Amino acid sequence: MTARSTPKKQAANKWVRAGIIAGSLIILLLIAVFIARWLVTLEGVKTWMGTYTGHSELPAGTPVGFPAWLGWQHFLNVFFLVLIVRTGWQVRTNTRPAAHWVRNNKGLIRTKGAPARISLDLWFHLCLDALWVLNGIIFVIVLLATGQWARIVPTSWDIIPNALSAGLQYLSLNWPTETGWVNYNALQVLAYFVTVFIAAPLAIITGLRMSGAWPKKSAALNKAYPMELARALHFPVMIYFVAFTVVHVALVLATGVLRNLNHMYAANDSAGVAGLIIFTVSIVVIVGVWFLAQPVFLRPLASLTGKVGK
Repeated sequence: MTARSTPKKQAANKWVRAGIIAGSLIILLLIAVFIARWLVTLEGVKTWMGTYTGHSELPAGTPVGFPAWLGWQHFLNVFFLVLIVRTGWQVRTNTRPAAHWVRNNKGLIRTKGAPARISLDLWFHLCLDALWVLNGIIFVIVLLATGQWARIVPTSWDIIPNALSAGLQYLSLNWPTETGWVNYNALQVLAYFVTVFIAAPLAIITGLRMSGAWPKKSAALNKAYPMELARALHFPVMIYFVAFTVVHVALVLATGVLRNLNHMYAANDSAGVAGLIIFTVSIVVIVGVWFLAQPVFLRPLASLTGKVGK
């Protein structure tokens, strides 16, 4: 009869598996790089890449540059996403929450049935979700109103071959020419489009299905959209956001960090330090809230809208 594995052994096994996965991904990436570098030496591929340079043409009248409001939106999106991922992971892994919260049923929101008792981690996660959704709605409205949508929404089918060309350039380590102030490369356009208009809505509708706000007594609705489907999609979407953020940050650092940070935070196309300063302050704020998001600080906030207890 085999002995049960200890928690330390289980943790060690998880790290071993994580190491094997990471090592395998690095090997696959190196293989892809070698294949890409060979492909770009072929005459047919060279001719094709001459036709599809990696940049799809923008519609006439597309704004040039980034307005200041986009910098604020960028910060808020990063702020909420980092904390949402943190709290989502806590909800998924914490089997013994430090505290629980029950909504005050005499406030603005009143229901016939008694409010559900949820963990303080889940309460904070749902609050962040609501703020992120509100910020996202504002972002999309202003994006459409100012014409900035044309920078991240594909408007021609040549976006596909151009995205493949840009991807091949990245893999061959001969990266596409950076002209982000005027026009993203096609692969960036697709990545931003997927993030804003596919991944974000998926995160919202799957999170809503798993939340207490979902009408659980509606048999037809629950059958059409089962909980199992929402759970199967919600976690991979979170992984997508993490992967997108890691790649995004890596490219920002590797393709002209000062100019890129000025685009994102200072609304200018210079190589000055204004964007770096604003970015540094924003990271300090995010890290500070990350460490302050403890039960001792969350309890008073949660008590404003409900009862907090063990």
